[in-house]
Amino acid sequence: MPFHYAVTDTTITLYWEKPEELSGEICYEIYVEGVFSAKRSKTHFTLENLAPDKEYEVEIYAKPVDAASDKKTDEEMADSVKKEAPESTPGNGSEASDSLHASCRIRTAKRRRRLDITKAPYFAAGDGKTLNTRAIQKALEDCGENAAVYVPAGVFLTGALRLNSNTELYLEEGAVIQGTTNPADYLPRIPSRFEGLEMECYSSLLNMGRLDHTKEPDCENILIHGKGTIASGGRALAEAVISAEKERLTDFLAGLSEEQKKEYEKPETIPGRVRPRLINISNCKNVRISGLALENGASWNVHMIYSKGILTDNCTFFSKDVWNGDGWDPDSSENCTIFGCVFRTGDDSIAIKSGKNPEGNVIGRPCRGIRIFDCVCEAGHGITIGSEMSGGVSDVKIWDCDLSGGCYGLEVKGTKKRGGYVRDVQVRDSVLPRILFHAVDYNDDGIGAEKPPVFESCRFENVRVLGRYVDRDSGEVKDCAGIELRGFDEPGHEIRDVLFKNVRLSGGQGQACGIVMENCEDVRFEDVRVEEDGII
Repeated sequence: MPFHYAVTDTTITLYWEKPEELSGEICYEIYVEGVFSAKRSKTHFTLENLAPDKEYEVEIYAKPVDAASDKKTDEEMADSVKKEAPESTPGNGSEASDSLHASCRIRTAKRRRRLDITKAPYFAAGDGKTLNTRAIQKALEDCGENAAVYVPAGVFLTGALRLNSNTELYLEEGAVIQGTTNPADYLPRIPSRFEGLEMECYSSLLNMGRLDHTKEPDCENILIHGKGTIASGGRALAEAVISAEKERLTDFLAGLSEEQKKEYEKPETIPGRVRPRLINISNCKNVRISGLALENGASWNVHMIYSKGILTDNCTFFSKDVWNGDGWDPDSSENCTIFGCVFRTGDDSIAIKSGKNPEGNVIGRPCRGIRIFDCVCEAGHGITIGSEMSGGVSDVKIWDCDLSGGCYGLEVKGTKKRGGYVRDVQVRDSVLPRILFHAVDYNDDGIGAEKPPVFESCRFENVRVLGRYVDRDSGEVKDCAGIELRGFDEPGHEIRDVLFKNVRLSGGQGQACGIVMENCEDVRFEDVRVEEDGII
């Protein structure tokens, strides 16, 4: 059972995949230097108050929960650590015979010199009124491998900022990096990608790397963390950008036929594509965003494109009043992980993408190796794959997530023109309003691929499907089909090889809480139980 880790100067955050070798409930025991540290049910844990630049031996034991003493919440486990802690690791036969074990020696980061943005030579003002773009950018430029930019409590108004390799940015509790609502503060435009199309967009509030689909990442090792907030101009900024872009595109928009206009989601779609994100990560690797509130991007909040090894943990996302207000969007990126996050978004909590026809088919850079666990959707759509998936999406694993506050739950979508594929998606030990595999008809501009998409090889195990969702417009709870699988009506492009195992399906009465299938092949159901009013 291998595990991964991320470090600061005083913490080590451990995270690992839920072992498939163990079934049912699992508990994890963590040891540091041979001494018991914690017992957890979740697949991540942070060791705190460590010494900088010091090596620690960390071990994790995983075992099935088979005793009442193991059936505790993480909080209860934390409270009982001192009572239960043995003096050393269970290395003398005391571990369960079916337990799994992993160990690693991990060194914390060196302590960096603090660059306080309110001190000389920067003198940023946290009054919520002073524009601090130059001051904060100067601190970021001064930040090398041995320094960290420090943001104390206060509201620091700013325009677009750029981070370079080896930057560390820390926000203290009560600190807010607040983007303005003025589009001019997000210039110059930069190469970017929105809804599957490469184009020049306004700079985001925080920007890393430079977009180039022909190159590997060349910006790396960035840490953005703390206890503060990164917020942008939200709906007001979005509307200002769309208004300015409409004026710039007057002739183009006027030249569209009524039939062409129907290909777009709404009249604002084309001018809205240049809106800035909250955080833009292009051609980067080894970027971590941790512990922060991420709020009110003018469109998507965290968007990673052609990037690798992006980690987001223990953050909250808020963008309820923002059109296209996605939370976390890996786009033609690899080995990206998110856990311990809460979403209250105006669109998808998480959206996995890989480009749009025809450009996405030609570029052909897939999104793969995506891991999502211990996340909660309190408002928004839930987790989506597509609709821009022309470059392909594969190897997505989701576990221990509660998406019950969302509109869709898990949605795999594309248009018939997209091409590409979605395969090898696994969802385990989670709660979802519903599961949707289907075609959509919006944002369908562009030349179609030669063949429709392929949706295949997906697995759902030990999940509860509520058969009801929160309507995004009215906020009302409505009944729906719990599982809806609608493949493409061309031979060879049916939804195929999908397994539902140990699934509890509930919701309203009758057909509304059932299963709808069209154009499917090799869909298997094992131990699927239907509940009425929450009772099996």
